[in-house]
Amino acid sequence: MICCSWRPIPLTLFDAQAVRAEFPILQQQVNGHPLVYLDNAATTQKPESVIEAIADYYRFDNSNVHRGAHALSDRATEKFEGARNKVAAFINAESSAQVLWTRGTTEGVNLAAASWGRAHLKAGDRVLVSAMEHHSNIVPWQMIAESCGAQVEPIPVDDLGVIDLDALDALLDERVKMVSVGHVSNALGSINPVDEIIAKAHAVGAKVLLDAAQSIAHWSLDVQQLDCDFLVFSAHKMFGPTGMGVLYGKRELLDSMPPYQGGGEMIESVSFAGTVYNKLPYKFEAGTPNIAGAIGMGAAVDFIQGLDRQAADAHEKQLLQSAELALNNLGGFRLVGCSPNKVAVMSFVADFAHPQDIGMILDQQGIAVRTGNHCAQPIMDQYGLPGTVRASFSLYNTQADIEALMQGLEKAKMFLA
Repeated sequence: MICCSWRPIPLTLFDAQAVRAEFPILQQQVNGHPLVYLDNAATTQKPESVIEAIADYYRFDNSNVHRGAHALSDRATEKFEGARNKVAAFINAESSAQVLWTRGTTEGVNLAAASWGRAHLKAGDRVLVSAMEHHSNIVPWQMIAESCGAQVEPIPVDDLGVIDLDALDALLDERVKMVSVGHVSNALGSINPVDEIIAKAHAVGAKVLLDAAQSIAHWSLDVQQLDCDFLVFSAHKMFGPTGMGVLYGKRELLDSMPPYQGGGEMIESVSFAGTVYNKLPYKFEAGTPNIAGAIGMGAAVDFIQGLDRQAADAHEKQLLQSAELALNNLGGFRLVGCSPNKVAVMSFVADFAHPQDIGMILDQQGIAVRTGNHCAQPIMDQYGLPGTVRASFSLYNTQADIEALMQGLEKAKMFLA
């Protein structure tokens, strides 16, 4: 754990205030102070356009999809499948049939582990995950490995929060069937070298699942260029609704996988002699889906695509740079995870107080941050920490938010040191 060095970046003319005005929740006060929302790695806030898209579905089109013989169902189905098409184009999938609706990133990993793992893992096989993964990219693989006799092993991460590629090379052999890694660490903000990881895994015949929960809101992702075998992400981390996500898979892999759950929609025909399963993607979508969630996710894609993403990325980098420099100057705080390649996530600890105490004092001043191990206990254990304070920035944050955070930390230091 060391303090990150200052990294100059070009100034940006990104109009964060104009974007901020589209988010009604940010206009409120909390505990008598203007809300400073810095918990974007946990969930992003929702623009008016997403809120209205969901509300309009319930106001005008509320119906089940695919099977209703009436206008409401037709309209709902058109919007539902239209959202799938938007997401497919957003990640450059070859076909919308490769976009499976899930409840979020966690269910996406569970689906892949349970279904692909059931079909392809056997005793003696190995699954590699990085040491800084979210629990949802560790536990599902442990569960399927326990059932079939496979092993789950960590890819080492250094003290800066960088995956050790030499160690990965040493781990890779023909017994490795899956490498499952996050594109970005939710706990540290590290951007992983996924192009290299994917190439190395494929060289030994392993498949790769990429957890894009923390990257999908920041950059354009091209699954064909990445050549990942699976990609998972959540709507709520890209300005969309909760309870909605995506599992993308290469078609030949999805075709080889058994259904994850049984029920309506995922079947072509049912008899007591046997069941014929539906085609992709419906084979993996049993029961009434989250129709409003899909429509909201489509609206979130529209919102993101209406932005200057390069300018937004530069704006977020400015915020991170400013926050890290200011924190270093405060004294009494240490940055945790200092990869030279990061998204706008600042994880830190105080020399004088527990992270939870820092978070409580910040909340009293209307500042929302995350404290704890961020569902990434193995990397916190590696660093010998119970957890960190995590401030994570998005495109609607401003320099004023950074100033408020530093004032809040000064107050925490005054009360607790």
